[in-house]
Amino acid sequence: MSAGAIRLENVTLGYERRPAVHHLSGVVEAGAALAVCGPNGAGKSTLLKGLAGLLAPLGGRIAFDGLAPRDIAYLPQAAEIDQAFPIDVLDFICMGAMRRIGLFGRIGPQERARVAAAIAAVGLDGFEDRQIGTLSGGQMQRALFARLLVEDRPVILLDEPFGAIDAATIDDLVRIIARWREERRTVIAVLHELDLARRVFPQALLLAREPLFWGATQEALSEARLAEASRMVEAFDRDAEECRRDETPDAA
Repeated sequence: MSAGAIRLENVTLGYERRPAVHHLSGVVEAGAALAVCGPNGAGKSTLLKGLAGLLAPLGGRIAFDGLAPRDIAYLPQAAEIDQAFPIDVLDFICMGAMRRIGLFGRIGPQERARVAAAIAAVGLDGFEDRQIGTLSGGQMQRALFARLLVEDRPVILLDEPFGAIDAATIDDLVRIIARWREERRTVIAVLHELDLARRVFPQALLLAREPLFWGATQEALSEARLAEASRMVEAFDRDAEECRRDETPDAA
């Protein structure tokens, strides 16, 4: 396994011993750009939580070659981010420096320059004093990407980064991802926008609770494979519901 690679060895992930992703094996090489696609309920976000170290595998192993937990930056879905928290945009983005300076460390000139560059890169100049609760969905996503730029990690995990945001913001964030690719960072993103997956990510993993295809994006996201993925998830959900009914004890 090459330095900086991530290897999944027969990995099963889930909650309360209930698997959501089954028997996944493969290697994400350092510097790869991988889209994780599949229907709702396919286990995409669960996989990302496993890669981020937030969820321990129920089986198998996730191996990181030459990578430590601090080398991974993780952006959860927008619904998991509390915009009601009273913090302004500048301080929110500065939080990306915490791994380097510590929780109570001082933001020195070098970090301030890094933060200013990140704010400019995402087009949020003039928003520094705004409370994050006043931001639109697109503006908030720009702030989150700015924080990732400040984090400056070699591995970046994005969970549905383009959901419910405007086209102009999507274009700007795609340019940030292109920059990360040029810098040979590893980018793994859960995407529902298949056109963006085909355009931005050369590799794709198609999930349907288990891996259906892992390889070139155009092959992974063929109409036939996407239809098969939907059938597999529907069948899994149907069988799981039947199992739950079978487990229900008869009334006395």
